[in-house]
Amino acid sequence: MSSIDNALSPIVKELNLTKIEETKQEKDKLGQQEFLELMVAQLRHQDPFSPMENGDFIAQMAQFSSVTGLEELNKSFSQLATSLQSNQALQASTLVGRSVFVPTNSAFVSGDKNVQGILSLPVASNNVVVTIEDDVGQVIRQIDLGEQSVGDVSFQWDGLDNNGDQVPAGRYNIAGQAQQKDGPVSLDTFINAAVESVTLSQTGQGLTLNLKDLGSVPFSQVREIK
Repeated sequence: MSSIDNALSPIVKELNLTKIEETKQEKDKLGQQEFLELMVAQLRHQDPFSPMENGDFIAQMAQFSSVTGLEELNKSFSQLATSLQSNQALQASTLVGRSVFVPTNSAFVSGDKNVQGILSLPVASNNVVVTIEDDVGQVIRQIDLGEQSVGDVSFQWDGLDNNGDQVPAGRYNIAGQAQQKDGPVSLDTFINAAVESVTLSQTGQGLTLNLKDLGSVPFSQVREIK
């Protein structure tokens, strides 16, 4: 048996650790005060003819410092996460009442308010067209945007059909296409909608925007804020 093992027997008796530890979790946890008491008792009961090596003493101190440092680091990260979540909630409140462009092929028409959208054009095209269909798939309006270069292409729909008549209030499908050498190519479409409220995830996974007439979308999908 080593000198350290010989020293541990009277240490355990002196500290009477079995009376202190009430739960399994507490048995596995060594606080700073307990560690210092254990260290003092270990030094007091060490064999004077075979004292603890300096390296062993330093190693124990380093191990305890490492564990203590990790606990403090966890506390710091927890505090940081709480702070970030609070800051995120504050930023989210400023979005209510504003409008955003989100990826969707659906738009709700009501009254004479224009529908605003953006098409993402990866390659220049000599002809870009926006096609609008009703809920049964019938084409009611086509908007010719002509030749467009690479980038975002903005468009508006005034809610009128090809005959110039106001369409009934409701949901309509909107799709953009760009003419390329190999034929028409579908484009990513972003529609503008008003932010009515914001939901903040309790797990820190981000914001969810609740949009008027379009439902909920993750904030990460927002293309543009107006």
